[in-house]
Amino acid sequence: MKLTKNLYFYPEKGMMDCNTYVIKDDLSIIIDPGLTQFLPELLQDLQRDSIDPKDIDIIANTHLHGDHCWANEAFKKASGAEILLHPVQKNFWEAAVTQTSRFFGVPAVEFTADRLLDNDKLNAGEMEFELIPSPGHSPDSICFYCRSEKILICGDVIFNQNTGRVDLPGGSADQLKQSIEKLSQLEIEYLLPGHMDIVTGSEKVKSNFEFIKQHILSYL
Repeated sequence: MKLTKNLYFYPEKGMMDCNTYVIKDDLSIIIDPGLTQFLPELLQDLQRDSIDPKDIDIIANTHLHGDHCWANEAFKKASGAEILLHPVQKNFWEAAVTQTSRFFGVPAVEFTADRLLDNDKLNAGEMEFELIPSPGHSPDSICFYCRSEKILICGDVIFNQNTGRVDLPGGSADQLKQSIEKLSQLEIEYLLPGHMDIVTGSEKVKSNFEFIKQHILSYL
């Protein structure tokens, strides 16, 4: 589904999948390909929007929990795209991938990163994203923020009227509160989480942050 001129949204397909976002620009990027078993459906969705997987240049993730990155390697094989990690994702690989997989009793995700993202920016062409480390749900969580279009791709940091859980390896309620407080200061028209519904419109986004601060964060 096309959200803006260069941005597409593909809702999670089922259990242990996630929302996927595609930036189609001078540099085309897929963020969080999700679970491998749902990849054929995702590829069909891309084709319906006239996006050839081979046009994707970069595979990136908001964080490295399996529901967000299990299809990284399979999508890489289908597209030829490079997998890029943020430096904090490389640094916290053990907690985000190995320990979290052990927590759920499933095999660890396996994929090979090609290189690292810049610490601060990802320039796709018309859209430039600030890369904002946002720990709490996972120590390696980053958000992708396009200031010019007021778009925040936030993974499992914040949802529509909820937040990501903090009881997984490397999780921290205090860090999540700090991350959400920082993100709430941004101008956002599109709040694009890793699960459930997206939130659009600045007033709805502000109301969502206020709801979470008042009714969710106080109980973490």
